[in-house]
Amino acid sequence: MHTLTTPRLVLRTWRTTDLEPFAALSADPRVMQFMSAPWSRAESDAFVAGAAAALEQRGWGLWAVEARASGDLVGCVGLDVPSFQAPFTPCVEIAWRLGAAHWGRGFATEAAHECLRFAFGTLALEEVVAFTVPANLRSRALMERLGMRHDPAGDFEHPRLPAGHALRHHVLYRCAQRDLISVS
Repeated sequence: MHTLTTPRLVLRTWRTTDLEPFAALSADPRVMQFMSAPWSRAESDAFVAGAAAALEQRGWGLWAVEARASGDLVGCVGLDVPSFQAPFTPCVEIAWRLGAAHWGRGFATEAAHECLRFAFGTLALEEVVAFTVPANLRSRALMERLGMRHDPAGDFEHPRLPAGHALRHHVLYRCAQRDLISVS
């Protein structure tokens, strides 16, 4: 299993001690504003179990993100393979979820940039995608800071949400290795 480090963060495997803080951030309506609903403890624990299993199996995935200075769990950032079908799948996506207390510090950018370096350098991927709802301006801004470009032709209706759901429409961003922007 790969562990990634940045000047301020460690992207690592999940620990039992992560379950409670991750469940708290996944139950926070601010954090989950652009998801279908805040998660129950059981849903959060199942997510962590799946993320930990993927890391163990593949050596990469959605890492727990820890602040090096404090040892606090910041959230998760990493790479995943969407399990639904869409015109752009199969693919590898980059995703993140940070606790609101950690917003505005550049942690998501720092961790996501390291994930892209890993995706293109170690895994030799040709492309990484990201997607969200159009109104999620914070995530869209992060995608753009990473050098990702909106692909309007790839925008889609998320198949896991019912027709007419307010969050069903998603925008697609793409990044190839040549698009990667250095984080200063």
